[in-house]
Amino acid sequence: MSLKGPIIAIEDDADDQFLLITAVAELKIPNRIVFFENGLEALGYLESTQEQPFLILCDINMPVMNGLELREQIDQNEYLKKKSIPFVFLSTADNPNIIEAAYHSKIQGFYKKLSNFKDYKKQIRIIVDYWEHCLHPNVKY
Repeated sequence: MSLKGPIIAIEDDADDQFLLITAVAELKIPNRIVFFENGLEALGYLESTQEQPFLILCDINMPVMNGLELREQIDQNEYLKKKSIPFVFLSTADNPNIIEAAYHSKIQGFYKKLSNFKDYKKQIRIIVDYWEHCLHPNVKY
């Protein structure tokens, strides 16, 4: 994790991408956002980049490779496991079975996207603030 690294957002809905861009801008979060529309695209980027992302925000339901499948692939990849990038689900999915499967895959958080923009923005602030202040093995203190 790098406090200045990009926020990796895996989100296939253009409206939700716009909401995240707007929330991050209004909150004056300096990290750039790198969007991917499915887990397979994100996995390719994560495997090939030398960058140390700050955070992964991932939807659950996406085409090609869903969020749970992406998390599984990250867990099986020694290079990506060593990066220890915080992985948080941000999804409209709130099925208890999905939430249980997500935590079984060693994620660091699961948030249901809030429909009210003011509340959604607070949610993004909470997530970012937490990871900005959390100790991490890949940050030099």
